[in-house]
Amino acid sequence: MEILNSVATLMALALVLPALVYSVENLAALWGRANRGATREESAERPSFAVLVPAHDESGSIAATLSQLKPQLGPGDRLLVVADNCTDDTASIARSLGVEVTERDDADHRGKGFALVHGLDHLDARPPDVVIVLDADCRVGGEGLTVLARRAASLQRPVQAEYLIESPADAGPLSSISAFALLVRNRVRPLGLRALGLPTQLTGSGMAFPWDQIRNAPHLRGHLVEDLVLGIAMAEAGHAPVFEPGVEVRSVLPERLGAASSQRTRWEHGQLDTLLRRGPLLIARGLVGLRADLVGLGLDLVTPPLALLVSLLLGLGALSLGGVALGLSPLPAGLAFAGLGAVGATTLSSWWAFGRDTVPFRTLALVPLYLLWKLPLYFRFLVDPERRWVRTERESASASQRDAEPE
Repeated sequence: MEILNSVATLMALALVLPALVYSVENLAALWGRANRGATREESAERPSFAVLVPAHDESGSIAATLSQLKPQLGPGDRLLVVADNCTDDTASIARSLGVEVTERDDADHRGKGFALVHGLDHLDARPPDVVIVLDADCRVGGEGLTVLARRAASLQRPVQAEYLIESPADAGPLSSISAFALLVRNRVRPLGLRALGLPTQLTGSGMAFPWDQIRNAPHLRGHLVEDLVLGIAMAEAGHAPVFEPGVEVRSVLPERLGAASSQRTRWEHGQLDTLLRRGPLLIARGLVGLRADLVGLGLDLVTPPLALLVSLLLGLGALSLGGVALGLSPLPAGLAFAGLGAVGATTLSSWWAFGRDTVPFRTLALVPLYLLWKLPLYFRFLVDPERRWVRTERESASASQRDAEPE
């Protein structure tokens, strides 16, 4: 009985830690909400920058993206599309708009990481001061590119914009809840880390890098979440990414639930793999080296996705509560439900402050259904984790694109 009590208590403590980290980040975001404006760096001269757009079969969205980006370019700036293993006319569309294009055709090496390395190789002959990585279906408002470039050049650190992935206009409730979970991940928690004076994770699009740092970074190539791992590697090298909430980068979730599920599988399996492999080691390195930035980044990394964290706390709490009837200590159940209460309360506060337009209050009643929808994704991680970089199918893709081999 004592052994069971000890095991259950250790499991509860292992879940309470990320629940506490998550709650503190959410509360700190409320404190930092008043300072969300862009931090403009008035350097002596405007840095030159290159916008690097990796694109695989993006003919349905690439023209709108490039047309929105071109007016933000100044003399000496570049807009480069990497047409990566394309089977459509992505490259020709980009060229027709007067955009620089390089094509890559390597069926054995697929994924965004390979495309980024190819783009950097192309820029190497005439390198810019700053490289900004932007996905092909994203939009950047105002003078966002210039703000990111100035910030990265001034700090000599990677800069992550606020990357928001919205639900489609006619989306169902599950899509709306998913968009809110992403808003917590990409806006609320980074804003909380910023308020605490800590670095942020790279989230995939709207990332600005000083040239020397991105050129000398480890080549991650086919990793499922190459951006997340890249940010960790740069932090370990002394260049931890910073969050810039004054620049918004926006994209839209796939309209079809199956496509959204495929996208989330890649993201979350990659995140969970990185959590297990790198999170504890990152915290240990921070403690040994007395580096608060690595400790903070590591604690954020070991915090599971919101749906998984809630499911684990709820499951452990229910099992521990049942064990009390058999004579087990009530401590594990108390810890699990305390963690669950903290996560629930701070998530509601973030919904009120940041997400009321994303998820109507009546939709919150379907959160248990959303958790059930996500459970097979996490179970699959245990038995058959995703290991390939799979391109998300867009609604605008043609039938021939949909039948093509996924990246």
